[in-house]
Amino acid sequence: MKDIENRKDIETLIDNFYKKVIKDEKIGEFFTKVVVLDWEKHIPVMYNFWESILLGAASYKGNPMTKHIDLNAKKALKKDHFDKWLMLWEQTIEEHFEGNKAQEAIQRAQQIAQLMQHKIKE
Repeated sequence: MKDIENRKDIETLIDNFYKKVIKDEKIGEFFTKVVVLDWEKHIPVMYNFWESILLGAASYKGNPMTKHIDLNAKKALKKDHFDKWLMLWEQTIEEHFEGNKAQEAIQRAQQIAQLMQHKIKE
C-alpha cells in the first residue's frame, strides 16, 4: 500500500469514505435526510478541504464549523455520531493507504471532531 501523496489519492479516500457514510445506519441520514446534499457540489468541496489540510493546497474556501453548527440545529450531533464518522474515516484510510500522511489524516480528523464537538456545545 502507498501513502496519500496527491489529489487522486484524496479523491480515492473521499469517494470510498462517503460510500460507507451514506449507507451507515447511525450517520447516513445526516447526509441523505437531515441535509439532502448535492453530491456533485459537496464531494469536490471535500476533495479541496482534505487536499488543503494534507497536501498544503490552497484549494478549500469555506467554513466547515458554521456548516456543522447549522446541521446540529437541525438534528443534534452527538459524540457517538462523531465516533462513527471517525471509525469509518480510519477504516477507509487503513483499507487504502499507509504511511505518514495516512496517519496525519487520522490525527487531523480526530482534532476536527474534537473541535466541532466543543464548538457545537458552546
